[in-house]
Amino acid sequence: MGKTLRTAAILVALISAAVLGGAFAFQIWGGMAPCELCVWQRYPHGAAIALALLAYMIPVTFLQRGFLGLAGLALLAGAVIAAFHIGVEQKWWEGLPSCSGGTNIGNMSIDDLKKGVVDAGPRCDEPTRILFGLSMATYNFIISLVVGLAALSVAGRRKKS
Repeated sequence: MGKTLRTAAILVALISAAVLGGAFAFQIWGGMAPCELCVWQRYPHGAAIALALLAYMIPVTFLQRGFLGLAGLALLAGAVIAAFHIGVEQKWWEGLPSCSGGTNIGNMSIDDLKKGVVDAGPRCDEPTRILFGLSMATYNFIISLVVGLAALSVAGRRKKS
């Protein structure tokens, strides 16, 4: 079973690294600045990479299972963040005031308004890229959910006696 755990761990790390690499490539070379929720979706992938690499390197089976399970949980947390982002994009619910234009301008000075326009990042409620009818948050949701559930499944398997 140790070999299966190590294989699963390296696959989790590689898939999360590919997702993060893709996000940074779109940002750096594609000129697509991430919104706040896009940035939040990156953290679980970073955690999954670290936890999966620990699972890969540690020779003790129950620790491998534990770290792989934690990597799976990190990815499921990422899927929840992505699902929230999808809901914001689809206008099913309100997003964060900091990235969905929810600022109350009633008591703001002209200088504050100008600063807000200059400092405003991409909006979370407007998908920056749609590919085959799906936003990047939707792709992240699918990948995070599938890989997270697979990691938990492998981590939870027991040897047959």
